[in-house]
Amino acid sequence: MGAADIVPGVSGGTVALVLGIYDRLIGNIRLGARGLRQALTGDFSGVRRTLHDIEWIWLITLLAGILAAVATLSSVLERLLDDEPIAMAGLFFGLVVGTLWIAWSLLERVDAVTVGIIAGVGVLLFLVLGLRADTEVADGAAEVVTQPLWVFTLAGAIAICAMILPGISGSFILVLLGMYTEVLGAVNDRDYASLAAFSFGCVVGLAVFSTLLHWLLENYRNQVIAAMIGLMVGSMRVLWPWPNGTHTTRISAPADDVVLPIALALVGAATVIAVEHFSSRVGTMPDSLD
Repeated sequence: MGAADIVPGVSGGTVALVLGIYDRLIGNIRLGARGLRQALTGDFSGVRRTLHDIEWIWLITLLAGILAAVATLSSVLERLLDDEPIAMAGLFFGLVVGTLWIAWSLLERVDAVTVGIIAGVGVLLFLVLGLRADTEVADGAAEVVTQPLWVFTLAGAIAICAMILPGISGSFILVLLGMYTEVLGAVNDRDYASLAAFSFGCVVGLAVFSTLLHWLLENYRNQVIAAMIGLMVGSMRVLWPWPNGTHTTRISAPADDVVLPIALALVGAATVIAVEHFSSRVGTMPDSLD
């Protein structure tokens, strides 16, 4: 999940969906949100019960893996994306195609409403992503804080949603909002007030959105899965290899070397399907053998 968030058109939520831990992740985040709400309202006995229900070992292990991936793979992935943008975009394009195959199998039914949601969400995200030609800030852009604290809070609340939604990374959300350099500027300048506002927004956004998403999955699961498929379809605008991989949202016909990107796309799709097949088999294995 940590490695996925580095890529503009992929998110940790996509990986969670592939591995079959998406509902488990949302459920634990929702429990954390409930505990926070109980603490704020003075229901400390409820807090103790909620904290007991959270799968702490599982969450800590997951978080450790995310942080380890960011620390060890971010420089490697960024270098590969810079040196081989078209080939790497082909690989990630294939990964999302494989995820779409898996997500499609999660649909309980495919009717006109389902297709309409997929098409509507996909087209909308496709158009939104086209509002900005580049997925990264320009070289030499000033990393300074110019926005008030409430803007940092709002940006954090919006960007954190990408962590649990398949389709787009939080860093690219910040680029679209024009807040990427602002957040980096706050980090570089040790502007603790702005960073605190951003973190507060992340906490509030994650708490509210995870609660809403859990309720939607409980009551409108098919429609939610359809919307997630639409998000992934729309995000493929960023992952289309041509003309310059994930560095741009512009799209063009395949040119120059097309064999390697297509081969990597096939490998990526096959890998995702194989991982999902393995994880589903592990998940259905009995705890013990008699």
